[in-house]
Amino acid sequence: MTNDPSQRKPPHPYLSGNFAPIQRVQPLVACPYTGTIPLDLAGGEYVRNGGNPVANESLGRDAHWFDGDGMLTGVAFPLDGEKGDIRPKFVNQYILTDVFISTVTSPAITTPLLPSIATLVNPLSSLFTITLRILRTLLLVLLSHLPGSKRGIKKISVANTALVYHDGRALATCESGPPMRIALPGLETVGWYNGEKCEGEPCAVGGPGFGGKGPLSFFREWTTAHPRVDPNTKELLLFHSTFVPPYVHYSIVSPLDVKTASDGSSSSGRFHNAAVPGIRSAKMMHDFGVSKSHTMIMDLPLSLDPLNLAKNKPVVAYDPTGRSRFGVFPRYNPEKARWFETRACCIFHTANSWDSVTVDSTTGKEHIESINTLACRLTSASLVFSAGALAAPVVTEAVPDHEREEEQCRLYYYNFYLGSQDRNEIRHQWALSAIPFEFPSLRDSSSMSFAKYVYGCSVSDSSFGAALGRAVKMNALVKMDVEVLVEQGKSDPPTAISGCVDKRKVDEILNSKNADDPIKVFKMPEGWYAQECSFIARQNGISEDDGWLLSYVFDESQLQHDGECQPGARSELWIINAKSMDEVVAKIQLPQRVPYGLHGNWFSKEDVQNQRPIERLRSLPSGEKAGPTSSLLWQAWMAVRRAVEISLA
Repeated sequence: MTNDPSQRKPPHPYLSGNFAPIQRVQPLVACPYTGTIPLDLAGGEYVRNGGNPVANESLGRDAHWFDGDGMLTGVAFPLDGEKGDIRPKFVNQYILTDVFISTVTSPAITTPLLPSIATLVNPLSSLFTITLRILRTLLLVLLSHLPGSKRGIKKISVANTALVYHDGRALATCESGPPMRIALPGLETVGWYNGEKCEGEPCAVGGPGFGGKGPLSFFREWTTAHPRVDPNTKELLLFHSTFVPPYVHYSIVSPLDVKTASDGSSSSGRFHNAAVPGIRSAKMMHDFGVSKSHTMIMDLPLSLDPLNLAKNKPVVAYDPTGRSRFGVFPRYNPEKARWFETRACCIFHTANSWDSVTVDSTTGKEHIESINTLACRLTSASLVFSAGALAAPVVTEAVPDHEREEEQCRLYYYNFYLGSQDRNEIRHQWALSAIPFEFPSLRDSSSMSFAKYVYGCSVSDSSFGAALGRAVKMNALVKMDVEVLVEQGKSDPPTAISGCVDKRKVDEILNSKNADDPIKVFKMPEGWYAQECSFIARQNGISEDDGWLLSYVFDESQLQHDGECQPGARSELWIINAKSMDEVVAKIQLPQRVPYGLHGNWFSKEDVQNQRPIERLRSLPSGEKAGPTSSLLWQAWMAVRRAVEISLA
């Protein structure tokens, strides 16, 4: 290794600065703050999930923003009984998945057990390299089940992506396995949840759950990182994407106190792994849309298929000449999926879906005329590559000139018309605004019905394409009046697909003097960056947007000259007025920094109080597994085992 700074390889952008992982975990600890914390937060907790690789010594390795062991970072808002005010408390914990426990109990392992997404998407990764990485993972999984291991790896999920609350359980999610239950407010790990039962709960009995039975059950229990909870029926809706036909399965889990009628006519049902027909190959599917009556699955030209290796393609590959397909079906009837096609794109997050209803003038019956969806549409898969510090592959396919678009990520409106039986028509598909927009959120009670306001993150100092050239950091929070912008788009339709309703840039919106501007931007101070925000409603509020936004923020003046964080660097949790978008009502100073991560969730006082009973928590094993440690045979085996671990490190 050279000591000449000019000869050193630059650090990986997603393993340095405030993207760099932290290893310090803390139980609930009181935090100082300035301003006034709204009493609407009393008893609740804000928690953010994100990848934080515990095995991170080999910094020259492939790495990706979506990699890493799940780490939860929370701020609880207990009410001080004597003074009647809120005393915020910080807590962060690793999620004790099988992979995490195996890694920390195997000292020889210095790089993550699972292959990096960067390896799988890199066009320069050879078949030999990818095969070697996968074989390494398989060998380490096998080794975890042999004598001398402290826990066998039964599920490979790192639970590092998002969070959801359903039926008394806070669940951490990731695409490569079922959800993992977490205890609030301490963020301890309870156990895997399969839709029927949860490890760590008393009387945890039930059927096979999401995975079903058979040799493919391991893959079929892989669950979207963005399950949806209906705010009215309280049903949990999920999909499971796999590598073999029919490629996507679909599940609904009703809360415990809702029973399904024997004829299936109840408004709430419970079923697992219903096939969704019409999908032709394995795809990378991250999110979906759900309205009160229908579900929408996205079949986009972004494959996630081991068979790509046989075609001399990366496991994850984007086809710009392919088609984006949206499968829309009645909530309880996935077999009735209707497919709507349009130009190639990538969508990782939907903001909301809702029904458009017409009333038959003769019978008075209501009919679902169309399904509306708001989604963050990317014009390419560049984000998948840039998040791994990789250059996006040069497009060699012949994309028609009229389908070429600038690199952008915008909030799009789609209207899927169901009124015709002859063809499936997308009546509207255009952007609400020209500004970059990702990580959408809205008021939970408005989900699956028409929501007037949607919040998200943006960059104010560059285009989205320019932001992809470096680690993506967000310095602006955005509020969009969907009702106004959609009506403007319908009355004066933009160009289909490539057009947008509001063509202004962020700076132009910031300079607007219009009090009724349908777009409002909260810009961070210079050098400060935000993360995904969550909306918390004001009690007895007067409007849908009457409430607060919570976001972890970081001041990058705490970075050293080499771009790394100072040892004592700290983050803050800001509480922002969601109605005015111009006031920080409170700033909570945290005892350590919070790395830029993925998705957060607000858990209300009622959520915390109404958690299901827990019989036992997951914990790190202590001491060696029982074995004849004095026998020569055992000592020889352990020597071989250590040699294998070192060779795979």
